[in-house]
Amino acid sequence: MIIEENEMKEEKNETLLVDLCEYYFLLNSVFSSELIPICVSHILKEALNKGLKEEAQKEVEMFLLALSCISQFFFIEQKLYLNEIKDIIQYHQEHHNMTHLSYQSAWQFLIRRILYDRSLEEVVVNELHFAREASRELEWLIQCVDWKRTKEERGGKIEKEEIILLRWFKTLEIYFRSCLSKNEEFAMLVGCIVQIYREAKDNCRDIRIECIESNVKVDDLLKGGAINAVSEEIQRSLFNDEMALKCTSFFMFALRKLKEKGNDEIEEEERNATKMKMFEKMEEEGYEDCIIGTLILSRKKGIIT
Repeated sequence: MIIEENEMKEEKNETLLVDLCEYYFLLNSVFSSELIPICVSHILKEALNKGLKEEAQKEVEMFLLALSCISQFFFIEQKLYLNEIKDIIQYHQEHHNMTHLSYQSAWQFLIRRILYDRSLEEVVVNELHFAREASRELEWLIQCVDWKRTKEERGGKIEKEEIILLRWFKTLEIYFRSCLSKNEEFAMLVGCIVQIYREAKDNCRDIRIECIESNVKVDDLLKGGAINAVSEEIQRSLFNDEMALKCTSFFMFALRKLKEKGNDEIEEEERNATKMKMFEKMEEEGYEDCIIGTLILSRKKGIIT
């Protein structure tokens, strides 16, 4: 139906075509290389047109949510989306016209394209200022989520803001893994993750785990205070608690990364300096014994091998 409607010249029903494209992305997990270009161009065109109208923001939200469903492993040519998605993001940065879910979805669609197109890194980091914008959105979510609600009070339900927050972590995971360049806004983003971790530590287990598993470089974790936050978690967690093991894995990952050889003498010196700071911090606070104790007891109980 999409192909037939797209090929019509005079009687093309644009509304029907956009609806079909939207459903195609929302209801599928495997996409066709023939349909992707058609659907992306039509949805972005409609999102851009309606994005200027306040009364159409729910429609725009569904358009961008549909686009955000496209896998990061699917290559899409820049000419099909880049100018339009940049216009959508930059217009929102100036006018704040979209819903929070719309904005997150727009970023998720763009960040997922980096895997196959490294040239997008400069656009994402320095032109569109992803770290600054993500920090602003995370700070808003920190204020909106009811962190004090217990598991019993939740009754298995999750707030819309928590869903958006968890979606941001999926986007951040790709960003931290894909973007090698950083600007001065990066530390602010790491600091937001640490703040979310501290807020979530009592009642929001899923969010805490997402914070722990964020793929950030060790020196950035030190600057942002993440090492302290994770160390505190080990002290407060039970030895058979999954969180204690996640935290232990976090430290083992950090130490493993620090043992890697640098590309040159300067990087090697920086890595050694970071390693020294981390060991000093662990020894000063007594965290090293906690980590070793967690590993020993976990092995005895058969939790890890």
